[in-house]
Amino acid sequence: MSDTYSKHYSEDGFRQKLVRHAKTAGRQVVEKALWLHYAARSPATPRWAKAAIYAALGYFILPLDAIPDVTPLLGFSDDLSIMATALAATALYITDDVKLQARKTLTKWFGDAPDNTA
Repeated sequence: MSDTYSKHYSEDGFRQKLVRHAKTAGRQVVEKALWLHYAARSPATPRWAKAAIYAALGYFILPLDAIPDVTPLLGFSDDLSIMATALAATALYITDDVKLQARKTLTKWFGDAPDNTA
């Protein structure tokens, strides 16, 4: 899978997809995509992990999807499952710094996270 989708990844394509679809995809999908994005940019992430990340993000931005992103409720489920696989494989490189960078971007786009302590 790595070679098939990683060649479709680009920083511009990633940003454009997130900006266009952030509200539709939802905070959870965007958060996971940003974790992968910032982990791939980290010099501490090894090449094999970056290849897995770029493959997942390449699938995310690819216009042809197994389940079209405009499909209500299911549109981003395939993207999230691909990202979950990449996250599991590269979990050691999803550091607190990576999560902080993603959180800052999420706050900028979505506002503060809802308080889950009711």
